[in-house]
Amino acid sequence: MQRTTTGTRRRTLATGAATTLALLALTACSGGDDAAGGDDASSGGTVTLVTHDSFAVSDEVLAAFEEESGLTVEQVAPGDGGALVNQLILTKDSPLGDVVFGIDNTFASRAIDEGVLDPYTPAGLSDSAASYAVGDGGELTAIDLGDVCVNVDHAWFDEAGVPEPVTLDDLTRPEYEDLLVVTNPATSSPGLAFLLATVGAFGEDGFEDYWADLRANGVKVVDGWSDAYYVDFSGSEGAGPRPLVLSYSTSPAFTLTEDGTASTTGALLDTCFRQVEYAGVLANAKNPEGAQQLLDFLVSEPFQADVPGQMYMYPADDSVALPDGWAEFAPLADEPFEVAPEDVSAHRDEWIKAWTATVVD
Repeated sequence: MQRTTTGTRRRTLATGAATTLALLALTACSGGDDAAGGDDASSGGTVTLVTHDSFAVSDEVLAAFEEESGLTVEQVAPGDGGALVNQLILTKDSPLGDVVFGIDNTFASRAIDEGVLDPYTPAGLSDSAASYAVGDGGELTAIDLGDVCVNVDHAWFDEAGVPEPVTLDDLTRPEYEDLLVVTNPATSSPGLAFLLATVGAFGEDGFEDYWADLRANGVKVVDGWSDAYYVDFSGSEGAGPRPLVLSYSTSPAFTLTEDGTASTTGALLDTCFRQVEYAGVLANAKNPEGAQQLLDFLVSEPFQADVPGQMYMYPADDSVALPDGWAEFAPLADEPFEVAPEDVSAHRDEWIKAWTATVVD
């Protein structure tokens, strides 16, 4: 999703074609002799992870699971978070895999309500991860989290002599006309998170007026995060024309100056919505035991410690050490905007339709 000192990694959140990638397997916390499809673990089995296009983990971390359990993980990536849940619902009688990662809190209640998940509480689940539980059935386990916020290109505003915006209201002011690019909530999970931020900020009766003001002020809408950040945003590699972009509060940690003492971008922490990503065992999985082993691993320290550098999100286990610079350049918002999960479940489609009618149609 962001630029690192060794190159650029992209957290691609646009809808993508389904792909299958054989991964090395991960360290199993549950261990034991059970294996995929009833095979002995030493003979090697397969567990299939259904996820979004952005799932990433270090090779050395993955290799530990293969050595410990004999399981090989195949990854199927049908697209962004919304596309992911839609595919799980359509295929729930004959699921695409055994375990899912990447359902976020904007779609979690829908996945649970549609019965695509089996309850399972992984071994070693931290208290901080447990605090993000959705419902009381144990179908989903929090793996990582991050704040979706507007990001700003410091250099652009310095050179233009324009003060940087701070709040959501600021973005509708004339001095920020044609400067903001966001993603479509119908096709992008960050886009949906930002729509929910505006619902939380302005209420069900006020968010449409806010978006009408953004449209009048020249907001640009694209389908996916990578196009917004890497093509339209002036603070990224594409050197686009817009110095305001919808991204994450962690993004500035990956746009550091060469000496690492400052970031060329910043996150507007008064514009954020907290996105939590979950994993769970799929109902009717062919290899539920392997799925449980994999889920145990996803909450374990080796994987959790790998999350920031690979997926640019915060680990759900808050006891895990964060990379250098995150406290300064990738802070979470003190008071992100919130919308109750039951309200998201009840009104998600309605709000997206209202947004589309206001901003796109």
